[in-house]
Amino acid sequence: MKIFQLLLLPLSWLYQGILRLRNHLYDTDFMGTTSFDIPTINVGNLAFGGTGKTPHIEYLIKYLGSKNLQVSIMSRGYKRKTIGYVFAEPNSSPFSLGDEPYQLYSKFPNVAVAVSENRVLGIPNLLYDAPHTAVILLDDAYQHRALKPGLNILLTEQNKLYTNDYLVPSGYLREYAAAAKRADIIIVSKCNTDITAETKNAIIQKINPLPHQQVFFSHIAYAPLKPYFDEMPSTNAHAILGVCGIARPTLFEDHLKSLFPEVRLKSYPDHHIFTEKDIDWIVSDFEQIETKNKAIVTTEKDYQKLLQSPYFYKIKEFPLYYLPIEVVFSKIEETAFQQIIYTYVSTNPRKF
Repeated sequence: MKIFQLLLLPLSWLYQGILRLRNHLYDTDFMGTTSFDIPTINVGNLAFGGTGKTPHIEYLIKYLGSKNLQVSIMSRGYKRKTIGYVFAEPNSSPFSLGDEPYQLYSKFPNVAVAVSENRVLGIPNLLYDAPHTAVILLDDAYQHRALKPGLNILLTEQNKLYTNDYLVPSGYLREYAAAAKRADIIIVSKCNTDITAETKNAIIQKINPLPHQQVFFSHIAYAPLKPYFDEMPSTNAHAILGVCGIARPTLFEDHLKSLFPEVRLKSYPDHHIFTEKDIDWIVSDFEQIETKNKAIVTTEKDYQKLLQSPYFYKIKEFPLYYLPIEVVFSKIEETAFQQIIYTYVSTNPRKF
């Protein structure tokens, strides 16, 4: 632990005491919780961002869709410019829904997406707007204790396990590590693709799961670059300006470096909304790259925000691409994980 973390520990202990009291009040039913007569699967974490919730939700959308189940998404809609309950419609944007819910809405047109700070109030509205919903996926509701999901999935990064972290402000956890006991499934995300059985066992020992908990391991796989516009050809650029507003840009940057000889990264905080000044700086940085054989590559999340930006016209003539990602499990673990999901959903069907 670094010196500044030690100095901040008393504040972390104070915050932990407040959180433990809050959780105790929910655990003892002093503060009421609400559950719904429909399968609800939460995907959350203990840390502030970066564990890969959105690609895991996309994985669940695809899997449940393959079982002909109508999926709906309920999210908080972090950093949106609206308040209250909002149902995704054709005139929605990253600014009305939040960047990640809008990405899900754009990518999966058959999936209903809604946002609400209060999920307990939001779910009845969602079921009214999407009456054929068979399963609700909750995006980042692990700390929303007023809602009791039917299945709780907790994510933690291989290189940043919650067992090795500290509560804010001395660390990056927004809830203390012992809160992991509420999870039914723990997924160690963003694993090295060559992770060994010995490493997995060592991580499981650190996590020390409860008897009812199962631990799985996933890694990020990158799809080929996609152009912003269909008429653009695939790129063989020599130099790339990478642009991202994500919590952990290292994987994005490293992958680009594996594809292109020259990579410059322009990184912003997670969920960043691009201002006119930001886009002017992107233009300036791109024009400073001397070779003519160059392109701009963003994450999929940032692609949606830039495309909807009122200042997009300043860069729309540049060669623009984005990098899709997906979650991958080993075949053995994938079968076991899917079986848990399907068993829960099939034994707790919604009663229409």
